[in-house]
Amino acid sequence: MSKLLFSLRNVPDDEAEDIRTILQENNIDYYETPPGNWGISMPAIWVRDDLQFDKATHLLNDYQDKRAITQRQLYQQLIKEGKMPGFFGYLHQNFYRFIIHVLAVGLVIYVSMKLILEFGL
Repeated sequence: MSKLLFSLRNVPDDEAEDIRTILQENNIDYYETPPGNWGISMPAIWVRDDLQFDKATHLLNDYQDKRAITQRQLYQQLIKEGKMPGFFGYLHQNFYRFIIHVLAVGLVIYVSMKLILEFGL
């Protein structure tokens, strides 16, 4: 019976491709399920054989450990180079989105306070 090895939801394409390559190199029989037309199905990689599942899990854990280290180093390098935006950099890049969110929060607070004061609660 097939077992879920790895969910592909919100996974970068390079990471998913690396996992596929690792499974193919180690002759592990797997298949993928797509996210579906509306994105409500679970995109995932499944291992067909129960006996290969433990080996695949071990390989995946090793890969994840190495990837975490390399991604952390990349993040630190971007911070040192000043290419990783902070709070104000994010505001500069997404100014209109920020304004819309602030206005939405203000509207919710206004409506809530108006209802509380109107009903005298």
